[in-house]
Amino acid sequence: MSDIDLSLMARALDVAQAGDPSPNPHVGCVIAKHGEAGPRIVAEGHHESAGRPHAEAVALERAGDEARGATAYVTLEPCNHHGRTAPCVDALIQAGIARVVIACRDPNPHVAGGGVEKLKAHGIDVAVGVLETEGQELIEPWAHYITEGRTCLSLKLALSLDGRIASRTGVSKWITGVESRAYSHKLRARHDAVMVGLKTVVSDNPRLTVRALEAKNPIRVIVDSRLRIGLDRKVVLTARETPTCVVTTEDANMEHQLELEDLGVMVVRVPATAGGRCDMRAALRELAEREVVSLLCEGGAELAGSLLADRLVSRLHAFVAPIMLGPRGLAGAVDWAGPASPRDAPRLLLPRWELHGNDAHVTGRVQYPPSEVAADTTE
Repeated sequence: MSDIDLSLMARALDVAQAGDPSPNPHVGCVIAKHGEAGPRIVAEGHHESAGRPHAEAVALERAGDEARGATAYVTLEPCNHHGRTAPCVDALIQAGIARVVIACRDPNPHVAGGGVEKLKAHGIDVAVGVLETEGQELIEPWAHYITEGRTCLSLKLALSLDGRIASRTGVSKWITGVESRAYSHKLRARHDAVMVGLKTVVSDNPRLTVRALEAKNPIRVIVDSRLRIGLDRKVVLTARETPTCVVTTEDANMEHQLELEDLGVMVVRVPATAGGRCDMRAALRELAEREVVSLLCEGGAELAGSLLADRLVSRLHAFVAPIMLGPRGLAGAVDWAGPASPRDAPRLLLPRWELHGNDAHVTGRVQYPPSEVAADTTE
């Protein structure tokens, strides 16, 4: 692959970040003409929202006649099926595109696929796999949602150097600095929903909305196995302003559910585990059926631990502050039995480290040990 292809695909990946296409994936398209003086971008496009034109259609409309004989750089294999919009491969063919460069193939098992093959059959030169890793990361939540039938779950932790999330008296505001907290709001804005456990709602009474930037608030999900959330909590009182869902067990109090629903809260019931907690695998399936593609869990320690123990966390965001809170503080950031050996521990694939103020932020996909090993190391 040429440096020009890499550069223009990188631009397409940047363009793809815009919009709010959920439950569809983020996709970007750059159309360029190549000449002796080098490439010239004639149009760009991204998928703005579900039901609106795809990235390729947007870029082609903007390019007009200049699309003929040009190269289209697309972050995801163009669709070859009728959904809410017409197939993008047909639009590329009709526009006279001469070459299509694609970051990654479409992983959707529910469509016919064949976009690459149809383009080639019409004499269009096709290159696949340019910045493929970056292309796959861009659609990671959607790919998980569409192939697993579950909402893609990310876990966010804010902790001290010694792994604590509060002091010995229970004070947690603030462990991380203002820069990390501002970035955390960006993370919320990138997800369809944000989730916490009941203890967090009781102790912190959070709004779980996006601040520090202009963005749509995510759906708020509260895990409350016995349905004890108070009607005076901020997430309940503002449920008609910001969609709010409480996940509880099948035998939870029905009278309280009706009270919550009267205030605009959606209550979702799932089976209980042997320990009486919500079956979170079932909860993620229920959320997926409601077209929640991506979910950011922000606590607390018990919920984080159960999600890791059940191998449901796909990506981790950990913000580590340069302070020490001591071993007599509250339970660590993740409350679970954990592995018997570091060899058997979940770990991050290709972790990325960066600084936000004085705090370190590490993120990466979570890789779990083989299931037979995990079965021997959890309680």
